[in-house]
Amino acid sequence: MASPDLPLRIAGASVTTGDWFEVRSPHSGSLLARVARAGAAEVDRAIEAADLAFRETRALPSHRRAAILRSIEADLAARRSEYVETIIAEAGKPRRYAEAEVDRAAITVRLAAEEATRIGGEVLPVDIEPRGEGALCIVRRFPVGPVTAITPFNFPLNLVLHKVAPAIAAGNPVLLKPSPRTPMTADLLARAIEASGWPPGAFSLIHAEPAVARPLWTDPRIRFVSFTGSDAVGWKIKQEASRQKVTLELGGNAAAIVCADADVPDAVAKLAAASFAYAGQVCIKAQRIFVARAIEREFVEAFVAAARAIVPMDPADPAAVLGPMIDEESARRVEGWVEEARAKGARVLLAPERHGARLSPGVLSGAPAGSLVRDREIFGPVATVDAFGDLAEAVAAANETAYGLQASIFTRDIASALSAFESLEVGGVIVNEAPTLRIDNFPYGGIKASGFGREGVRFAIGEMTEPRTLYLRG
Repeated sequence: MASPDLPLRIAGASVTTGDWFEVRSPHSGSLLARVARAGAAEVDRAIEAADLAFRETRALPSHRRAAILRSIEADLAARRSEYVETIIAEAGKPRRYAEAEVDRAAITVRLAAEEATRIGGEVLPVDIEPRGEGALCIVRRFPVGPVTAITPFNFPLNLVLHKVAPAIAAGNPVLLKPSPRTPMTADLLARAIEASGWPPGAFSLIHAEPAVARPLWTDPRIRFVSFTGSDAVGWKIKQEASRQKVTLELGGNAAAIVCADADVPDAVAKLAAASFAYAGQVCIKAQRIFVARAIEREFVEAFVAAARAIVPMDPADPAAVLGPMIDEESARRVEGWVEEARAKGARVLLAPERHGARLSPGVLSGAPAGSLVRDREIFGPVATVDAFGDLAEAVAAANETAYGLQASIFTRDIASALSAFESLEVGGVIVNEAPTLRIDNFPYGGIKASGFGREGVRFAIGEMTEPRTLYLRG
């Protein structure tokens, strides 16, 4: 079967440019599709359409916005298998996780449909001084305007919808720039949006090189930029987007603390999956594990055994937990980071083995400060395990990083859990689950190098709207 050529989708129109990105399978390397590459003219056309469409979207009543989102949810249900197979093919995501992503995406859109009808405000008392006597003050939230959504490859549907769905719920046009690794999933979603009743000019799907795409975060007609990706790119975008509101979700090197009173088999099972599933290509994967010295031997032996049992497989296999990394270059990078840590004195408890883009799990201990596996986001199937004496020592070690996205603690002691919540420098603390846990309605985001602002549908709508005050005197 011939690989399809997918156009840009600009303001409801299919646009080809004669220039193409190739999309290849991380598993086999085969050509899956070509997608049209935008030039400066196509980017400007999309921005202009969004700017004009804002006049329409800002006036859409909430029941219309909710109905549009319900239509998108219905498409996810009707074409669930197509979305799943596309994510497996282009992202190399194991089937069980691709299925879970599509199901979560449906929840995300459903939440947005519900929240579209709940965007309210408040009445403020202004008779706190004589000038306000007899007056009424209302604060109401209004959409900010055109939103640029820039998304990574690892969650090509749900992370996209965590930006697109709140924007639609709030009444903002959207310009989506997905990862060039996973444009096919975005194309499926774009067609669902076009069929939903959302105004044609209010959505565009753009594939472009960063230099060409730059107006998507610098043009003054863009009012909000939501970016998920690397910290280096995210902070550069924020610096260049001087007049736009910006939300950044930039990943991290999540810590997990396993206390002496933890259920060790439960912690091992959850943290092995959180460290190695989907080849560790999750920004809240368990990267740095700190274990109470009293249970260190028991935990480490069980954890290494669990890691050894997770082997790279064809992501289409229902039994697969770990598939390929997104490309061989990424696998080589992770392999190199392990070797760098070994050279600096780290103990390799389980050495990862690489075959092309496939990398088996790796477990290290004693990685020193300055080693990449300790200091940076590895974004691969490697974890470090180190012992601690008391909880304060574990928290200090967990905080010894530039990142601050999520962390977890395994304990039966509520005081320990609350102490960790107070002291861990992160956007979210997860108790008795891995740091990879994310429920799609809670606020999600980080501090320090992990970014700022929050996703989670209601919280993203708050970011994508502005309060406006009405002071009324009769």
